[in-house]
Amino acid sequence: MNGIKLFIYSAGAILLAAALERLLVAAGHSAILALPDPMLGIELCLSVLLVGGIELIVALICLFGRQTGLQLGCLAWLTTNYAIYRMALPILGLHHQASCIGRLTDPLELTGGTLGVIAELWPICLLLGSYAAACGLWRAGRKAKAAQFLKMSCPACGIHIRFDEANLGQKVDCPYCRKTITLRKPDLLKIPCFYCHKHIEFPSHAIGEKTTCPHCRTGIILKEPV
Repeated sequence: MNGIKLFIYSAGAILLAAALERLLVAAGHSAILALPDPMLGIELCLSVLLVGGIELIVALICLFGRQTGLQLGCLAWLTTNYAIYRMALPILGLHHQASCIGRLTDPLELTGGTLGVIAELWPICLLLGSYAAACGLWRAGRKAKAAQFLKMSCPACGIHIRFDEANLGQKVDCPYCRKTITLRKPDLLKIPCFYCHKHIEFPSHAIGEKTTCPHCRTGIILKEPV
């Protein structure tokens, strides 16, 4: 979970920087801003503002939100739309513009060099990272949910019974043999020997069996602890 949170905060910081950069572009006077966006059909200035606003909202959710699932869902949704937009441009035969959705707008002219490569790759990294983190969160949730359930053997029929940890200590009917049993943790039970009064440990499925006390060597029948 610490790794997932670190990724979310890092993504939020990147999106915040991208949103501020888009707002700088929209506030400029470049002639390209008057051109129509190749897919949305609105002025590029408006599309830059729209995308910058969405990035700003998602960035704030990532940086200040408390629901990890919501944060990853917003990241996955945004970056998936980036990918769809970028892939649709060549498919539709549209020309790539420097400030289109899916890449950093470039008021600082970072189209080349190391920073330019980073600007091109960050949406892909966020896309892959958001889906990987979502899968990790899902697996962690399944493990946590499974940890809330326990298993024990029915003392009468020996069949394993799965039950919620919150029901520990309750008396229920075994769903297989219908005998009344007490739900216990799947560890060893302990009772005092009826003769020497020293404690004997045994698994729950051994209830009702005859055994020899390891202390006084007297034969006893194992019973459910009271």
